[in-house]
Amino acid sequence: MAGEASAVPGGVADGVRRRLTAAGGRIGALWRRSLQFRTVLITIGLSGLAILVIGLYITFSIASNLFESKLESALVASNNAAKEAQTLLDSSDAADRAALQLVMERVFATVQTVSGSSSIALFREPGQAPNELAPQDQLAPSMSGLVSPELRASVQEDRDGQYWQSVELGGAAGGDGEPGVVVGTDLAVPGAGTYELYIGYSFADAEATLAFMQVIGIIGAIALLVLLAAITLLVVRWVIEPVRTVAATSRRLAAGDLGVRMPEQGEDELATLAASFNGMADTLQARIRELAELSVMQQRFVSDVSHELRTPLTTIRLAGDVLYGQREEFPGPTSRTVELLHTQTERFERLLADLLEISRYDAGSVELVTEPTNLVHLAGDAIESMHELAREHGSELRLVAPGGHLDAEVDPRRIRRIVRNLLGNAIEHGEGRPIVVSVDSDAGAVALSVRDYGLGMTEGEAARVFDRFWRADPSRTRTIGGTGLGLAISLEDAIAHGGALEVWSKPGAGTVFRLTVPRVAGRPITGSPLPLEPVDPEADEPGESPSPRLDTQSVEVRDA
Repeated sequence: MAGEASAVPGGVADGVRRRLTAAGGRIGALWRRSLQFRTVLITIGLSGLAILVIGLYITFSIASNLFESKLESALVASNNAAKEAQTLLDSSDAADRAALQLVMERVFATVQTVSGSSSIALFREPGQAPNELAPQDQLAPSMSGLVSPELRASVQEDRDGQYWQSVELGGAAGGDGEPGVVVGTDLAVPGAGTYELYIGYSFADAEATLAFMQVIGIIGAIALLVLLAAITLLVVRWVIEPVRTVAATSRRLAAGDLGVRMPEQGEDELATLAASFNGMADTLQARIRELAELSVMQQRFVSDVSHELRTPLTTIRLAGDVLYGQREEFPGPTSRTVELLHTQTERFERLLADLLEISRYDAGSVELVTEPTNLVHLAGDAIESMHELAREHGSELRLVAPGGHLDAEVDPRRIRRIVRNLLGNAIEHGEGRPIVVSVDSDAGAVALSVRDYGLGMTEGEAARVFDRFWRADPSRTRTIGGTGLGLAISLEDAIAHGGALEVWSKPGAGTVFRLTVPRVAGRPITGSPLPLEPVDPEADEPGESPSPRLDTQSVEVRDA
């Protein structure tokens, strides 16, 4: 039970700490995101600081003026009382102790009446010769302990002066009493010597006045801060509302609503902002319309040219096929010319087909024909179809599929084209080294990667590998008849499936292309089942390219 009792406060403290942390996080987020909140908070903070400084200055000034006024009144009253008392003493003809005592009592009463204070003390000044006629000291109860030795010493040193000291009236030592002063002066008593007269004055009414003014000041400051906050909120909302309108309008512009405009009202700076923004939107709309028309014209031109070229190309192809079939009957140079004509005609046809496909993507008219497809089988078919080409270039092809046998909803024709393009690129740049095709899957995606061990590329070259007609080495000719559009079309095919086509490459270590597509069409992919960067060991010696140990057949499928 003791353990439970000790754990409860810690849990409560943790809960409070979490709530405070959460509240601080929300305030911090509001501070970062809301200009209106920051402006109001800064205004209240700076105004509060200014009001605090001014309030303190006014409070101290009023307190000082009240004290000076009350002190001056106390000194005047004390001086008048001392004069009246001295006049009464000088006119007295008392010759014995009893008579002097009566005179001193009259003096005591006169001082109380003239000074307006009941806190009176009369002390015979020490150091005088003993005198049997001298009346005894008189001390009002409220003056007990208020006359300090320092004040008495000052009065005794200057008998014609008037001295005062701040004290607390009506309070015990260390207790709470009323603020006030004790004023001291000397009286000459005929036949008895010199006496010290001390009169206490209370400043309680001045303190009450000051406290009342402070309360009024605090209430006024709070009301002023609330009023400033409300005014600032209204002004900031009035100023920020056009900014919010600009933000909303710009978001609609960015979303494609080119006809949206800001309302223009008045002739102030906000109206100028609206006019400038609308002018910018008009110019942007005109430029986008021009670019769109130019793009449509370009796409139509490419499509029309491609279609128009098909007719003469078909004729050339038919004539070339006839000549190619009879090439062995021609002399050596003519036979070679016929073979070149046949090869370049095929390449020309592929280029036209790729241009038409690119124009369809540019026009946004591509539609996928999806069906459940096993990427392992599809990759195996593509490898088999390109096996002879790989053998001619001295490369071995291997298919590794530890867990990629799950079907995916894809367009098999386009995925097969991606795999063939990636294999063709790997064969051309693989320097006769092995090529590994990997397929794997998880609950949400299927991935296929093509790994070669060729020369590789730098980061800058890898960033441009999907550009149209781009080559890392312009002086190097294509050996397998590529058009320069294969990787660009492959990237468009991957994006059309809602997937991604990524590349990793390193000089001397080869290249990896990874295709990732969702298993269910339309679902976003959150990751890839295959790593992009390979885990192959680096070369043992500088300048030596890494190579896997491939001593199996050209195609190998391993089921999980």
